[in-house]
Amino acid sequence: MSAAGASPGRHELLAPADAQRLDLFIAGALDLSRTQSATLIANGQVSVNGHAERASYRPASGDRVLVDIAPPTARPVIAEDIPLSIAFEDDEVLVVDKPAGMVVHPAPGNWSGTLVNALKGRGGELSELGGEDREGIVHRLDKETSGLLLVAKTDRAHRILGAAMAKREIVRRYAALSWGHLDADTLSVDKPIARDPRDRKRMAIVSTGRAARTDFVRLARFDSVDLLRAHLHTGRTHQIRVHLSSVGHPVVGDDTYGGGGGRKLVDLPPKRHFLHAAWLRFRHPASGEQVELKSLLPDDLRRSLASAAGEDAVLADTDPLEYFGFFRDDS
Repeated sequence: MSAAGASPGRHELLAPADAQRLDLFIAGALDLSRTQSATLIANGQVSVNGHAERASYRPASGDRVLVDIAPPTARPVIAEDIPLSIAFEDDEVLVVDKPAGMVVHPAPGNWSGTLVNALKGRGGELSELGGEDREGIVHRLDKETSGLLLVAKTDRAHRILGAAMAKREIVRRYAALSWGHLDADTLSVDKPIARDPRDRKRMAIVSTGRAARTDFVRLARFDSVDLLRAHLHTGRTHQIRVHLSSVGHPVVGDDTYGGGGGRKLVDLPPKRHFLHAAWLRFRHPASGEQVELKSLLPDDLRRSLASAAGEDAVLADTDPLEYFGFFRDDS
């Protein structure tokens, strides 16, 4: 088997004095789920001091634990005829306005219907730097997050855009609705993020995690929610959602991080959180010219915002993000 978070090959671990049971120890050390580590043990891919042990075995201090992870089984990515909304395209770059509900790349449980399947279905060149299952993908959006996503069509463009992303030269700003009210109109959350050691499907604030910073500006305050503009300085998994949850104001509709209740109060459909990648700005990898793109709120989020604001008549006649100053460049 191959497992997310651990590279294929042999991994040698030395158990500390306070090691948990074997399956939990391996899961924590190799960034796996408990089920994945238990499967490795059951399949004979784990030994302790040269011997097989049960998942419940508690390693002693200094025990030598060997874990063999097989390379992933090749699974071709099928081209599919799935319509996409294209915000920008030329010979080097493609920007997709991704709908909520679409997974970006194939993975267990989502082998079809993804953005990569749709991109391959369009034909044409895509960067191969990310591998066949992530062709062209420069950065990702969560499944239920909509908005602008950058795709590289050539390897050269991918390298340049990837470097710009690492240097924080690509501007990505998101519209978010959060429960409750921030203490001030601006907030910077600078907290490291890693996989939650108690639930491998979630991310969490972890002292040993990777640095992560998000700046928030409150654009409007309603009865039970705030409309925020979120500016990513780093691109950690679930970053905005984790940071807002960490300060007690989770994204509206976010079932994973505490914001899923009360969605009927703001007319938000099931399995949808209020997070939209609305503003993208980057230097073109070939010309060096600045490209700036804006994405209007999708209809479901527009209805939700109008419900939260109680100003249906006003918001029906104008773009709500423009109305609340989302695209004002005051940073």
